[in-house]
Amino acid sequence: MKTKPLHPSGLPAELSVGEVARRSGVPVSTLHFYEAQGLISGWRTDGNQRRYARDVLRRVALIRVAQAVGISLADVAAALASLPEDAAPSRADWSRLSAVWRDQLNERIEQLTRLRDTLDDCIGCGCLSIDRCRLRNPADRLVAEGSGPRRLLVRRSAEDSRVKATPRS
Repeated sequence: MKTKPLHPSGLPAELSVGEVARRSGVPVSTLHFYEAQGLISGWRTDGNQRRYARDVLRRVALIRVAQAVGISLADVAAALASLPEDAAPSRADWSRLSAVWRDQLNERIEQLTRLRDTLDDCIGCGCLSIDRCRLRNPADRLVAEGSGPRRLLVRRSAEDSRVKATPRS
């Protein structure tokens, strides 16, 4: 019988997708999604079972924390690409990554604070060309673009319009 390789912690070095899901609190489908997005990686055994290095637990934790504070998966992917693939993110890695995200989070906090403080003067849509919206339309600047919900209107290129107008066969 083949023995499983051990991690320096003395625990098994590889985990099944079910074990990763159980340990991380993330559904298996989410792990598959993360893998499809290149955020984590694993391999298949000779018996076609999915396996992950134990270090994937820390990567999943990093992804979840970043998502919880509103960091996009694209930004998380870029950050994870800067880490070694064969090791868990370290405290120094987290410090470096969180420093990059700090400015984004501070800007978001400022926007939310402004929204909270001016919400009583907002009808909540943030898109109509009304003269009193200090959040999304200060000084009624959207009136120059025309009437209606300017921020909700989707601008289509000429090519998009032609594609939509072409009947399917």
